[in-house]
Amino acid sequence: MRTGLVITANALLEGDVIWVTSDNALTRDLSQAQVFTDRAEAEAALAEASARTGEIVGAYLADIRLTQEGPAPAHFREAFRTRGPSNYRHGKQAETGTTV
Repeated sequence: MRTGLVITANALLEGDVIWVTSDNALTRDLSQAQVFTDRAEAEAALAEASARTGEIVGAYLADIRLTQEGPAPAHFREAFRTRGPSNYRHGKQAETGTTV
């Protein structure tokens, strides 16, 4: 199984889970996240993303699995975060009909 790293954080104002794209934009869609296979490159990009204190909070590197459908969370925590808040159905959970 192939693996990689993505940069994830929370949007400062909305609190949504976000990922950093290859053109340094922010996305709420994991499939658009830049996937790093080199840890040093990922850590350098993380340092740059962490400086975006007016836009994001809590940036870190998350492990992902590379699947035919695109990047997928490698750990429960990241899978949980992709579904949005779990206190009641809203946002992503209301749109997809899923709950945690």
